Amino acid sequence: MESFERYVGQTFDGRYYIEKVVGIGGMAVVFRATDSVTHRTVAIKMLKEDVAKDEAAVRRFINESKAVAMLSHPNIVSIYDVSVSGESKYIVMEYIEGITLKSYMSKRGALPLPETLSYCEQLLRALTHAHSRGIVHRDIKPQNILLLKNGLIKVADFGIAKLPNADTVTMTDRAIGTVYYISPEQASGMPIDARSDIYSTGVLLYEMATGKLPFTADSPVSVALMQVQEKPTPPSEVNPSVPRGLEQIILTAMEKSPKQRFATAEQMLRWVEALKRNPSVVFRPLPSPIEKERTKDETAKKHEKTPGPGKNYLDSSMLPIILGVAFAFLIACIISAYYLWTEVLFNFENEKSYILTVENFVGSELSSSLESELKSKNYVVHVEYVYNTDMPFGTIIEQEPLPNERCRVEPGRLLCDLYLTVSRGSETFTFPDVMMNDYRQVESRLSREYGLIVEVVEEYNTAVTAGYIYRTDPVAGSTVKPGDTVTLYVSRGQKIETKIVPDLCGKTEGAARVEMENNNLVVGKVEYEYSNEPEGTVIKQSRVAYTSVTEGTVIDFVVSKGPEPKETETDDVTGPDTAPDTEAEP
Repeated sequence: MESFERYVGQTFDGRYYIEKVVGIGGMAVVFRATDSVTHRTVAIKMLKEDVAKDEAAVRRFINESKAVAMLSHPNIVSIYDVSVSGESKYIVMEYIEGITLKSYMSKRGALPLPETLSYCEQLLRALTHAHSRGIVHRDIKPQNILLLKNGLIKVADFGIAKLPNADTVTMTDRAIGTVYYISPEQASGMPIDARSDIYSTGVLLYEMATGKLPFTADSPVSVALMQVQEKPTPPSEVNPSVPRGLEQIILTAMEKSPKQRFATAEQMLRWVEALKRNPSVVFRPLPSPIEKERTKDETAKKHEKTPGPGKNYLDSSMLPIILGVAFAFLIACIISAYYLWTEVLFNFENEKSYILTVENFVGSELSSSLESELKSKNYVVHVEYVYNTDMPFGTIIEQEPLPNERCRVEPGRLLCDLYLTVSRGSETFTFPDVMMNDYRQVESRLSREYGLIVEVVEEYNTAVTAGYIYRTDPVAGSTVKPGDTVTLYVSRGQKIETKIVPDLCGKTEGAARVEMENNNLVVGKVEYEYSNEPEGTVIKQSRVAYTSVTEGTVIDFVVSKGPEPKETETDDVTGPDTAPDTEAEP
């Protein structure tokens, strides 16, 4: 760090005053600075001198500025200015008071579910914004995510981002992300898209949920091979407290084939939001690529036109063969129908597998009695709750499988999975009374349970303990909905003012008392001593003059009684052996 201290105190481009070095990376050094034009604190990321001579490094540096300049999102670090023309090449960015998510995770280990989902939700919102503008980050990892004190995260370091309409990236660039978080296609040098960011998000989510990385080895090459070839240990086996829904999200995001992952960050975000609302939710698996293709083929077949009556598509010589095949098919259908009928007719008694036709549950209320009934009919019910202003609370909105679809069931072994989407009712709710509570607990609760955006304003308040809420906006009882911003006004306690201790020596006691009172200082113990100083003047004080003390500090002082009086000698004329002269008697 010493070699970069020479920049401290300098002003870049006559505008940015460098205050101190705040971090050093492999390519760049980051300073805290003040912008003399806007009067705000900024971060300046400057390329190191040796790196600034590398064209590829400069190109990557410019790439970052272009990428972030295209973005504007509360979860992405903002860029204010770029300078690449002179010797010092730097980016002026938003200054963040916080630590990296990696540093935070190193201290905490596995994070609680609400915290994990909050960070993941914010990251996915940032990626949804970036991907909508054609930008793929390509290096999602906790080292590139900044965590603020209020729980907000900021995604940084778009240095290797893939820009829309950019030239084809090199093999080296494709696999440049940190090996513990890169996608299989990055590790193998294959083309990438937004789904590579989704894979890296899955790895990060795995680490937050379990406190461990999914793949570790002695060398980066070994880890890269594991990313391509091996399946991760299910998170619930590493941390049994990981709910089923979260495990589904992680493993879906970390599928080896991009086609089997979430199609978009927005789709993954919907699952995370559903899990926040109901931590016990179990998701319907995403359709496999084969099922997707089958659906496409079936749709295409529906739109195929049948031959017109005027065109003969059959050769007369093929007619006997076709009739023979049709007859054989008819016999097979009759035999299959017979066996199917006997299965349905007799297997209820034998408790063997049978075909269950799914009923229509949409519009019904999901009550405990209905759940018990469904269980008795060999359904396994999975519930996802969503807000819906049109349907009352508890009403079933959607179901999968659809009505009249069929499932094969074997009591006690093979059951029918029934996925129900249930209304939470109106999305609005009453804002709770949180007055005189510790704001950190309230902030977490409002964000986690209610989905509110919380802003904290700290002000001095002599009547309320520091850290406690004394006012809210909106007030308790107001109607709010998830996503609304609420403000908590938090006490900073009594404001502590500092004062400079006056020089009391040489002043009269009265003048000293007046000066103490004017400075909001308290007169303590006053003593009086003989001295050569004039009587009534202060000769000593308990606090050194011109030092800083808090308002209300007690100061003792000593007042002069003047010079000490000298002792005087007197004649003893009436000693015990003498008596006054008396006249003789006549």
